[in-house]
Amino acid sequence: MKFEQYGFSDSIQRNLKGLGFRRPTHIQFKAIPPILKGEDVLAIAQTGTGKTAAYAIPLIENIHRSKANKRATGVICLVMVPTRELALQVGRVFEQIAAKTKVSVMSLHGGVEQDPQIQGLNRGTDVLISTPGRMFDLVNQQALSLQDVECLVLDEADRMFELGFLNDIRYVKKLMPQRHQTIFVSATINQRIKKLAYAQVKGNAIRIELSPKDPISKNVTHSILKVEAGHKRFFLEEIAREHPDTRMMVFVRTRVRAERVQKAMNRVDITTQILHGEIEQSERIKVLDAFRNHEFPILITTDVGARGIDVAGVDLVINYDLPVQAENYVHRVGRTGRGNQKGTAISFFSKEELEQLEEIQTYLGQPLEEISMGKKAYKHLVQTAEAAELSETNPFGDLENLVQDSGLSTDRRSKSKKKKRK
Repeated sequence: MKFEQYGFSDSIQRNLKGLGFRRPTHIQFKAIPPILKGEDVLAIAQTGTGKTAAYAIPLIENIHRSKANKRATGVICLVMVPTRELALQVGRVFEQIAAKTKVSVMSLHGGVEQDPQIQGLNRGTDVLISTPGRMFDLVNQQALSLQDVECLVLDEADRMFELGFLNDIRYVKKLMPQRHQTIFVSATINQRIKKLAYAQVKGNAIRIELSPKDPISKNVTHSILKVEAGHKRFFLEEIAREHPDTRMMVFVRTRVRAERVQKAMNRVDITTQILHGEIEQSERIKVLDAFRNHEFPILITTDVGARGIDVAGVDLVINYDLPVQAENYVHRVGRTGRGNQKGTAISFFSKEELEQLEEIQTYLGQPLEEISMGKKAYKHLVQTAEAAELSETNPFGDLENLVQDSGLSTDRRSKSKKKKRK
């Protein structure tokens, strides 16, 4: 089936064609008809399969057809998301599909001044995409009313439940008209979250679960590589040098790790940028836009980049550190192989991360393929990289950072210094 066969409005048809939408993905094919009819929908599908468009297209169509003109009197559709990045990403999709229609779209999130957002709400918007925090701030200030909302979308709702927003979601529903449509969308869900999700939709809601036993898209080839903690930067450098034209996202555990890995790459003249939750929102937007525009090849990020970042053409995902939460593996790996594109993901793991690896494999329901690397090849790569690093670094100058970065013991470095003095 092609999109033109749905009978969408001419302006939406033109937008879909301009965006390269020809045929619906599996999740779009299953979700669009019931959403058009106003039914509640609970949809679980892999990352990168077009879930946002699956609900955005029919909702925009319904709002467009229901309006006599472009004037917006109040929020008709509320989309709640857990992160700022996802709010911006979902907002971008809505804006592209709703271009030159009667439907107005606005994204709302924290980290920026609220006055311009209040002014935008006063001008009127039909679709509001928002994180919970900023939305409740403006509701409590009576700058935002939800009394006209006809549809509530909970995107990545599993994450919102995990963050403790369940009672907030219940409160939001009380502020809305009693009769409204609810759409629940996620890539990962466990039995506990599933029960909570079912409680948010009508008993006769349409339930769509695509490939629930394999949450990783078939477009992604993913494997693991055993690397000692102190050697990970050498392997990242090797991959970056071997594939200079490859666009990659490198996931690390913390802000400190992100900064440390970036410094290690800077020392060997490999260009990277970092993204984490403590960077100002305006700067995060600049970094993401630069990455989308191919201004640098490697983005080092914490899990703030695991959800809601849809950058076309990410060829490779590197899990420099394994995620603490197993389901985040799915979201990280899902940054590549999106749509019809192919992607690759490689996860470094050390002996200290064996428990996390076991949890990930249990979550996936299958073992991950391990890349085989002989001891001689491993040793040669590490020794070559260490020699190059030491030749470019004054071993007496920044000893503490060098030891900390490499994972080598102070004793080993001390012995090295003594030999050089002789």
